[in-house]
Amino acid sequence: MRTYFLFLLVLFPSALLGQNDNYRYKKFINQHVKQGMSRTRCDAVMGDRRITETNSNECKETNTFIDAGTNEINRVCNRAGAPYQNSARLRVSNQPFPLVICSRRRNKYYPHCQYRGSSTTRYIVIECENGFPVHFERDVYVVNNG
Repeated sequence: MRTYFLFLLVLFPSALLGQNDNYRYKKFINQHVKQGMSRTRCDAVMGDRRITETNSNECKETNTFIDAGTNEINRVCNRAGAPYQNSARLRVSNQPFPLVICSRRRNKYYPHCQYRGSSTTRYIVIECENGFPVHFERDVYVVNNG
């Protein structure tokens, strides 16, 4: 029985999420997760996924993609992350992730958005609900003094 329950949680994280949380989780995945993303694909991926400013057809100014799988990112909400700035919902990853940051360079309205991409590796700060990411807060560069 335990194995079956774990199987459901891996394949259907929505089983633990409420309807609003499930929507936010799916939106987070659409907007911020793209395994194999490259800085030259910003125009195509932003357009294909119809990523715009919320409730608008205005091109999003900046969008960050995490070049990793959903399971790896989901773990940040649990053991692969730590609380961030005393927030109950924000978690910072224990390890850095490869990121592609897409910045608008031309045209203001979808579907004519054009982006310039840049690549970096940073720690991510995400908001979590019920153990799943629902919002990309920011990326951070962490300096260890030890």
